Amino acid sequence: MKIRSLSSVQPDFDKQLAQLLSFESTQDEKLEATVASILSDVRKRGDMALLEYTRRFDRLPIEVAASLEIPQTELKLAFDNLPTDQRVALEQAAQRVTSYHQKQLQTSWTYTDEEGTLLGQKISPIDRVGLYVPGGKAAYPSSVLMNAIPAKVAGVSELILVVPTPDGVRNSLVLAAAYLVGADRVFTIGGAQAVAALAYGTETIPKVDKIVGPGNAYVASAKRRVFGEVGIDMIAGPSEILVICDGKTNPDWIAMDLFSQAEHDELAQAILLTPDAEYAIAVQASASRLIEQMPRRDIIRTALESRGALITVRDLDEACAISNRIAPEHLELSVDNPHQWLPILRHAGAIFMGRHTSEALGDYCAGPNHVLPTSGTARFSSPLGVYDFQKRSSLIEASKIGASTLGDIAATLAYGEGLQAHAQSAIYRKI
Repeated sequence: MKIRSLSSVQPDFDKQLAQLLSFESTQDEKLEATVASILSDVRKRGDMALLEYTRRFDRLPIEVAASLEIPQTELKLAFDNLPTDQRVALEQAAQRVTSYHQKQLQTSWTYTDEEGTLLGQKISPIDRVGLYVPGGKAAYPSSVLMNAIPAKVAGVSELILVVPTPDGVRNSLVLAAAYLVGADRVFTIGGAQAVAALAYGTETIPKVDKIVGPGNAYVASAKRRVFGEVGIDMIAGPSEILVICDGKTNPDWIAMDLFSQAEHDELAQAILLTPDAEYAIAVQASASRLIEQMPRRDIIRTALESRGALITVRDLDEACAISNRIAPEHLELSVDNPHQWLPILRHAGAIFMGRHTSEALGDYCAGPNHVLPTSGTARFSSPLGVYDFQKRSSLIEASKIGASTLGDIAATLAYGEGLQAHAQSAIYRKI
């Protein structure tokens, strides 16, 4: 396996970096047409369409598909029957994720100006949220924790979880996680049809106010299409990791960190920035040796050879500048004094500081959310958090004096905009 090597001193480095970073999530016309048809069908026919798609895509017998909801007793049984080490790990991760997100809670506030007018902001949780969890034989209990816990901490009244169960396979870890986080209702549906059900509501599936959680291309397309009818968290691209290393960390560690994201899928991106050219060579050697140990080596190899890079830079200052340009989902600062570089690192979904902080800790149990902006969107967006499940209402209560003072200002501006009724409404209340 050969990971491409780049150097920032090459005359065409900027062009090469742009090509490396380019990722077109081209919308497949056939896929888009299929998703549009499914959304429309579920919106029109409700449960009947939902059951048909569930039987077709998840290959469920009619009698199984007809009972879409998993009872709380089955969720509890899945939790109780987990092997002890898995149950303890799940509880510990949930506790840490909860503690972190409790610190994000925002509270309402008000103040009164010098004329007695009260101004402020009222913070309210979203009423009902839908959580999409990939299902089947692949287990993503961490996705349940990271999406559900901030919603619960925010005070969301009802959390509706959907998880596909191809061939009727129900993953016990996912069900146990759903029980642990207190999911109110859990349904065995997936794909674009699940997004449609959550967005529009059916006879069985309640309509939600926001949909969060990862999914395949059909799920992503469906979420994009229903935005406006409901809120969504984000449209995520392939997973990314960028490692800045001064050349002093065990190269095996860094190679495995690159693998940790490359194993997600063939389009994942893993990049190393280092001022030490010999270190880049050492990481390449580690990667070539360690790859054969990986069960998902074919996926890792494809990702690293097509979208990975070992980049030699002039110094760590330049590494940080390039990192800001990339705006990675995950950024590892594997250097002596990572805090020194934080002031100049402006764009990253999550920053992992120090040689002992692997990105994998953030994926599962450190505490911060692992739902992060990808494809450079960290330039303007943030990790999923409690704030994504709260909304704000402005508060205004004018005093008599305030109504006069503000009325004059408002009327002047309203007349300037040609809005006579606005102006008259404001000045009617003058004393």
